[in-house]
Amino acid sequence: IEAAEDIQVSLNDGHTHKATVIGSDPESDLAVLQIKADKLPAITFGQMESLRVGDVVLAIGNPFGVGQTVTMGIVSALGRSHLGINTFENFIQTDAAINPGGALVDTDGYLVGINTAIYSRTGGSLGIGFAIPVSSARSIMEQIIQSGSVTRGWIGVEAQEITQELAESFGLPDTEGALIA
Repeated sequence: IEAAEDIQVSLNDGHTHKATVIGSDPESDLAVLQIKADKLPAITFGQMESLRVGDVVLAIGNPFGVGQTVTMGIVSALGRSHLGINTFENFIQTDAAINPGGALVDTDGYLVGINTAIYSRTGGSLGIGFAIPVSSARSIMEQIIQSGSVTRGWIGVEAQEITQELAESFGLPDTEGALIA
């Protein structure tokens, strides 16, 4: 929605509504939009704590405006970080073909993430997609609704996994622990 002058929300029933921006969080690429419509269905938030690697997930979206599309995959990994997508990273990785902005739901239809990025050398899906966990998306949504923006704490340090190369360069006996930068 950045720099957008006119935002439209298309619903599954074919109706389109003009949207008002309540607030946005450029860091996570999420925004809260408001439309004036009655009897809208609502999705139920899932519980991140119950999501496991190997769980079946469905990616729902409207890629390139062609219409609602659903793809299926599994949760490939949890807690993915150091991807260079944004500063605060904690992504769900899935092999479902995704397009940014759609919902990632479990087999009960509960929202578990918001699809945000794919890894691709060609622009096509290589089975490596990333979603913002529902717990993070919900927190961002609640902050935007309450104050119109998101505030994050930052103490200026970052934990990094100790690789074999780092252990050797620092003269460490093994790769246990974490490097603080």
